[in-house]
Amino acid sequence: MSDSTASTPSAGSASDRKSRAKQNASITVGALAVMNIVAVVSLRGLPAEAEYGLSSIFYYVFAAVVFLVPVSIVAAELATGWPETGGVFRWVGEAFGPRWAFLAMFMLFIEVTIWFPTVLTFGAVSLAYTGTDENIDAQLSGNKAFVLAVVLVVYWLATFIAFRGAAAFSKVAQWGGIIGTLIPAGILIVLGFSYYFAGNTPQIKMGWGEVLPDFSNFSNVVLAASIFLFYAGMEMNAIHVRDVKNPTRNYPLAVLIAAAGTVVIFVLGTLAIAFVVPQADINLTQSLLTSYNDMFEWAGIGWASPIVAGMLLIGVLAGVVTWVAGPSSGLLAVGRAGYLPRFWQHTNKHGMGTHILLFQAFMVTALGVVYVVLPSVQAAYQILSQLTVILYLVMYLLMFAAAIYLRYSQPNRPRPYRVPGGDIGMWLIGGVGFLGSLMAFVFSFIPPDQISVGSPETYVGILVGGAVLLIILPMVIYAFRKPHWKDPQTEFVPFTWQLEHKHPGTVNESSTATAELSETWEQSFDATGGAAAGAGTTAGTRKHSGKPSAAGAGSRGSDQGGRASAHRRRPGPAAGGSTAV
Repeated sequence: MSDSTASTPSAGSASDRKSRAKQNASITVGALAVMNIVAVVSLRGLPAEAEYGLSSIFYYVFAAVVFLVPVSIVAAELATGWPETGGVFRWVGEAFGPRWAFLAMFMLFIEVTIWFPTVLTFGAVSLAYTGTDENIDAQLSGNKAFVLAVVLVVYWLATFIAFRGAAAFSKVAQWGGIIGTLIPAGILIVLGFSYYFAGNTPQIKMGWGEVLPDFSNFSNVVLAASIFLFYAGMEMNAIHVRDVKNPTRNYPLAVLIAAAGTVVIFVLGTLAIAFVVPQADINLTQSLLTSYNDMFEWAGIGWASPIVAGMLLIGVLAGVVTWVAGPSSGLLAVGRAGYLPRFWQHTNKHGMGTHILLFQAFMVTALGVVYVVLPSVQAAYQILSQLTVILYLVMYLLMFAAAIYLRYSQPNRPRPYRVPGGDIGMWLIGGVGFLGSLMAFVFSFIPPDQISVGSPETYVGILVGGAVLLIILPMVIYAFRKPHWKDPQTEFVPFTWQLEHKHPGTVNESSTATAELSETWEQSFDATGGAAAGAGTTAGTRKHSGKPSAAGAGSRGSDQGGRASAHRRRPGPAAGGSTAV
């Protein structure tokens, strides 16, 4: 999961959108491929896969085939068929109703919250390696008190920056991905392979026979499950499919190019580490930095190590600041539709959900204490990383299931881009993605042999207990929702089945485009001053009233003063991006 972001353009009337569609259909295959690569690539997880040596190639390619490509193609159909704000919240809600939609959005929010300590651990190690004494740097990077202090200080700083709104961090986020990810990745690959081709003995076994993993050792696939999270976020650029010339041909082509480019960067970066660092010495939180140190010493430019460590830290900080604001804003928008109590809908003058941001910060603080309880920083890193994978995959399972189901529940709904091959193609591609996600989900609960995580029972217990609790929590919140939770000052576009007085569990033969339904509802909403939104009803409870309700709709955005904006915004990234709705 990358630390980069994507911006989302606004949308006006239907005629304006059609006009702009012709003008903006200028994104080339190469440009979209690069956008997707930047959205996905991150370096912090490479040491985990360097454990596997050449067999990491198999895992990367396998995960790309059964997860990366299906996510990208399926999300493109969903984003064009149901382009209103909401992302995965809207897609799942269109198929299965608001209860499951809220679960999907909550998984994204909680997953990102748990992800923060892991990525900030990487940032703390990067900070430790900006010193001049390698021995002291190594000791500092393994000091739990130091790591915890950095995690908490940096995260709370990012939270207060997020309070200032998008203008406070947008430029930092834009350049953070380039400075902190792409440039260091290039340096890592060039030096790692230069080390190998210069005749130095690699620290892994070489030969084509090493590419296939040892399937007799089941534990070998456990750490590999984390590769699926490496690829998370490719769906965030599905919104741009309408801006691509000849999308039926060029979008899948751009996805395949991006997938190939992402796999190449991950494979080469992982092998660069494996060439230099002995397998027994690989540390999930330190090996990337020690690899740079060893490579720079070999190249005679040891002075460059602190510089690269600083660059990696910049990338982490920029990503964290952006991600602090993104999913929390998505949850705020969903909350205003009637899914969270008014207390959680509080915003400041910059339109940021302060109570949600503070809750998220306290959760990160509590999770950070795990570093003190568990036997090692590396064990805590692995447990939190796996819990992140588990929750994120719940969201992806819902997304793939929704895409398949919508082919039957809304078969005639216009989709400017469709998964190739008709219903069989959707079953094939969406089914592969679903099964791949399910497989990674199951493997994520198995303790890895390569890392000391204390008691295996404790490891599994934390993962199972954490996952169950966090899946039940949104269900409980949904069950106890109240009519007054809905914010009457914020406009929400209902699901298409609500606008057409249907139910998500029944087949709807309508061929009316989502944009047309939304525009008709907007006109009614504007004309009645919000009465068309079903004011005074419990969100999600008015099924066939003939009036649109706010259930499960994404926010249409508001200005800093809280007044609903006049025009809808296009949906943000479905997951893994800077904004969720």
